[in-house]
Amino acid sequence: MSEGGWRWSGVITEPAGLHCEVAAQTDRGLTRTRNEDAVVVGGSSFLVADGMGGYDAGDRASHAVVSAFQSQLPPSDPATLEQVQMALEHARAGVAAVAAETERGAGSTVSGILLVSVEGVLQWLLLNIGDSRVYQHVGSELTQLTVDHSLWEEENARRLPGDTSPMPARNVITRAVGAAESEPDTWLMPLTSGVRYLICTDGLHGLVSDERIRAVLTVAGRPESAAAELIRSANEAGGKDNITVIVLDVLQVMDSEQSRSVFADDPLPFDLSESVTATIRTGRKS
Repeated sequence: MSEGGWRWSGVITEPAGLHCEVAAQTDRGLTRTRNEDAVVVGGSSFLVADGMGGYDAGDRASHAVVSAFQSQLPPSDPATLEQVQMALEHARAGVAAVAAETERGAGSTVSGILLVSVEGVLQWLLLNIGDSRVYQHVGSELTQLTVDHSLWEEENARRLPGDTSPMPARNVITRAVGAAESEPDTWLMPLTSGVRYLICTDGLHGLVSDERIRAVLTVAGRPESAAAELIRSANEAGGKDNITVIVLDVLQVMDSEQSRSVFADDPLPFDLSESVTATIRTGRKS
């Protein structure tokens, strides 16, 4: 592992009935002089953030994002949608404070999953702003759950077959914490045993193919082994950016009734701010 990286692994057993194994690793890569990625694991949060703003601001912006979630969400209990919304607001304020001290400004992606309780039912809340990603791996199948907020993705979505005009750069993003457009894509997902989640910055998926990622997650065994191999693969492919990964295995969900989707008729996606507003209004009426 190159200088400027660290790793962590552990077991999540709270709340009772949920058993997960998770590993996180971040690495500076082979060409960058500073690691501008940040990561938070544990409690209700499993998130990566990729900072932007140059040498003096990128790392501060990403750490402002993860610090907001660490400070606003419970350390061991599931979060509420209101708490997640508050964490996002604190993240925006933290990045704005960093940007105010620099000429170039600052911003950050944020992507991951959070354990939330909605009407007494435990759910995963998937959250994404920018071009970091969340993947789901079941058996030997890999599915990208998030959609990159980038000019390349937008152009690719509207491009007609046979169009050979040049594509924009993949690293030009259209949403970021700290940008004018910073609304997250959000999904609620049921807790399901036997699912492996990968959360990563573009230092991984920008250099390593989905097929290689799928192969590693299929054969690597425990989360710490998978995380280490993914970092190694990115560096082997050139290590042109900071690389951060979280690999989370849901091993056991004891009470399936408590992990059912409360949006069974329309599970994906939903607007976090609207849902929070509705929850707050219900609380005020009572």
